[in-house]
Amino acid sequence: MEKKITTLKDIAKELKVSIATVSRALQNKAEISVQTKRRVKAMARKLNYQPNLLAQSLLNKRTNTIGVVVPEIKSHFFASIIMGFKDVLRPLNYNLMVCQSEESYKDEVKIFENLLRVQVDGILVSPSSATTKFDHFLNLQKKGIPVVVFDRDSLGFETDKVLVDDYMGAFQAVDYLIQSGCKRVAHLAGPHKLSTTKHRLEGYVDALKKNNIPYDEAYIEHVKGFSHDDGLKPAKNLMKLNPQPDAIFAINDCIAISAMHVVKKLNLHIPDQVSIVGFDDEPHSKYFTPALSTVWQPVYSIGILAAKILLKQLQAETLEPPFRKEIFTPELLIRASSKKI
Repeated sequence: MEKKITTLKDIAKELKVSIATVSRALQNKAEISVQTKRRVKAMARKLNYQPNLLAQSLLNKRTNTIGVVVPEIKSHFFASIIMGFKDVLRPLNYNLMVCQSEESYKDEVKIFENLLRVQVDGILVSPSSATTKFDHFLNLQKKGIPVVVFDRDSLGFETDKVLVDDYMGAFQAVDYLIQSGCKRVAHLAGPHKLSTTKHRLEGYVDALKKNNIPYDEAYIEHVKGFSHDDGLKPAKNLMKLNPQPDAIFAINDCIAISAMHVVKKLNLHIPDQVSIVGFDDEPHSKYFTPALSTVWQPVYSIGILAAKILLKQLQAETLEPPFRKEIFTPELLIRASSKKI
C-alpha cells in the first residue's frame, strides 16, 4: 500500500484556507492571527505533517547540515569535542554529519567530496595524520563553504583554527621530568607528518636544551598510530637502549599506557626507575596503577569555540582573512606515574 505524505495543500483543504496562509502560520509569521496559527498547527499534528527539508533548503540555499571530519570517534578526546559541537549547533537546528578519515588522506579527500555533494553549510575538521596537502580544504573555501580546523594544524593552509599549545604542553612535561631527577628522558613521538608530533617534539628538544641535557636521537621512537598496539614495539625499542631511559614522555595517554605495560613486564618500578607522562588526560588514565601523569587539554571547550567560530562565518557575507587562530593553554597534571619534585 502506498504511503500518503501530507502536504500544505491537504491542511489548507481541511481548514478551507489558502496554502499561503498555512505556510505563513507554520512559520509563525506576524500577519497571521494567533487563532489561525493554533488551528493550522493542530491540523498539521492531526495529519502528521512533516516539513519537506529538502524543499526548504533549496529555497533558503542552506541545508542546516554541518560536516564534522575526525580521524576517529572511539577516543574520549574526539567524542568530547563533538559533544561541544552538538551543544552549540543542535539548539540552532543544525544537524551534524560525522565522518571518520581513519588517518587516511585519500579517505579524507573522498569525505570532503561527498560533503560537498550533500551541500553542507560548513565543515569542522581535524586533519588526518597523512594529510600534508590541503587542496580539498581550499576547494570548499573557494565555493564559500567555511572550514574550521581544530586540534591538528593545517600547516600552509589559512583558515579559522582552534588549537592547543602542544609545544608548551610537551615542554612543561619534559622540564618537570628533568626537575624531578630524570636524566635520560625518552620520547614516544607521533606519526612523522602530524603537526602535533612536530610541535611536541620541539617542546621535548627545547626542554632538554634548557636543562643542558644532550639531545640523543636514539631516545626518540615514532609510533605509526595511536592504539595500544601501536605503542608496544616502539616502547620495547626504547627499553632495549643502554643505558635505559629513566623517563618516557608519550605523544598521548594511550601510547603512555603501552609504555607502562612494557616497563612493568621488565619488572621495573614506576616511577622510581622509570617515570612516565602522557598527553590528553583521558578519563581512564587516573584509574591505572600507578595513575598516569599527563598533560590536560580543554577538549570540550575546543568544540564549543570551534562551533561558535563556524557559526560566525556562516553569518558573514564573504570568507576573507584575517582568520582567527585561537590557542588554548594545556595544564600538566602530576600523578603517581612520575616522581615528585
